[in-house]
Amino acid sequence: MEPNLRPGDGLLAVRSKRARRGDIRVFEHPMRPGFWLVKRVDHLRGDRFEAVSDNPGAGAVDSRVFGDVPIAGSYRVVWTVSGRR
Repeated sequence: MEPNLRPGDGLLAVRSKRARRGDIRVFEHPMRPGFWLVKRVDHLRGDRFEAVSDNPGAGAVDSRVFGDVPIAGSYRVVWTVSGRR
């Protein structure tokens, strides 16, 4: 998610049944249980959203690889804390 989030940054996320375009969401990777991703909401399609990377040129994996993500079970990032640099 660079340049908006960097390794070591902290996140506070809450479960939310509503998603909006531009939100940052945390969710479990659909193809790798136990591995969590942080992505931005691009398009909404009913109860699912398209998750995109802020830096797709870095080889990021997003909805172009695993498809849309269910809103249920994802968390909306409400606060970020910059890590030590």
